[in-house]
Order: sequence, then structure tokens, then C-alpha cells
Amino acid sequence: MPEIPVFREEPVSFVRRSGRMSQAQDRAFEELAPRYLIDVQRGLASTSVHAEARMNPTLEYGRDARLFVEIGSGQGHAIISAASSRPDDDFLAIEVFRAGLARTMLDADKAGVRNLRLVEANAPEVLDSYLPEGAASEVWIFFPDPWHKTRHTKRRLVRTGFGDSAARALEDGGLLRLATDWEDYALQMREVLDGEPQFERAFEGEWAQRYDGRVMTAFERKGIAKGRDIRDLVYRRTPRA
Repeated sequence: MPEIPVFREEPVSFVRRSGRMSQAQDRAFEELAPRYLIDVQRGLASTSVHAEARMNPTLEYGRDARLFVEIGSGQGHAIISAASSRPDDDFLAIEVFRAGLARTMLDADKAGVRNLRLVEANAPEVLDSYLPEGAASEVWIFFPDPWHKTRHTKRRLVRTGFGDSAARALEDGGLLRLATDWEDYALQMREVLDGEPQFERAFEGEWAQRYDGRVMTAFERKGIAKGRDIRDLVYRRTPRA
């Protein structure tokens, strides 16, 4: 019999570091997780998604509505702002760092946001199988870890093969929005997605206009403060055959 693998075969785009949780963060997981955090059946690792696990958006949100997915939501500033200003849409935040998940739950609860759910999982696994095919109206990737050292670029989220994952999750005509302050990563994103037949550019010229639905976060301010240009991209999911 073949051996059952213990580790993922593909590198992930993050490194989880254990850290002490504050009392408020602990409270978020104890009191708010039942409302916001989806309990995902695991596969190989603590952030994996079991191959047979499936999300039911109608059940999770209690309605049928357009679904917007943010990968790497951090402390939740962007997605909480969007969810609170657009109550007729539903939002899903994918994040692996527990402190960020806790902060998101606390701030969402304080703002009275009810159309937001969180998944603590490796994003490609969520896109590959956990979300129903074509469930997302948009997928957002704002300021992902650039893994700027040459020996680490293989860890970048947007690399060869990522287009298949994003295309599966998006509805026909759905949008993939990206932003980064690292020029070489922006060039890689554009090269990868330009080569994907399941996507077409939804912008003219070299780069897309800044997405006005994206609030200014600490990551964007930090990039600007260091003199780095912010580059946006947006791609449209082509119709399925």
C-alpha cells in the first residue's frame, strides 16, 4: 500500500508563527467564532481543507447573495469596510494567522457586520474544492506576501497553476482583483494571468486603475512610505465552455 503523505506536496504562501494571544483575542475565538468562523474539516495540516469538505454559502449566510472572497485578509480592515457598506452582498475572508482572525471578528462584531464569514485555511485549497464551483463574484488578493528573496519566490501565491484555482471559484464574468507594492511580483502576476486562457484583462494600458472599493490599509501605507508604487490588476473570468 502507498504511504499516506504527512506534508503538503506544494509549498504554501505563508509560515505560521506561534505567538501568545491576548485576552481579547482569546475572547474572540471563544465568543465570536461560532458566529463568524466556519468550522472546516481538515486534511493533512492544521490549515488544510479535507478533499471532501464543501462550503454551502446559502446555509452559512442564511440567504442567496453575491459572494466576495478576500485571500489574506490580515486584520480585516478591507473586508469589514466592504461588508459594512454593502449589506446586500456576502463576504468571505480567508486567513491563516489567528491574531488577524481574532482582530477581524472583534472589529466586525463592533461594527455590527453580519454578512461576513472567515475561514482559517490555505487559500488555494479553499478555491480548489471547498467553495462551490463558480460561487464567487469576485476574488481579491491585496498585498500578498511578496517573498522577495529569490530562493523564496516559489512560495508566492500567484504562480503558475494559480489561475486554475481562481477560475474554478469564480462565476463566468467574475473578477479577480490584485494589488501589490512589489514591482517584480506585479510583473509575475501579470505574466501568469495573461497566460491563462480562463482569464482576460479587464483593464487597459500597463496597469489597472486603483480599485476604489479597497480601503487604504497599513500594508498600502507602508509601501507608499517606502517609495514603492502600488500596482493594481483586474482580470475577468471567461465563459465556461
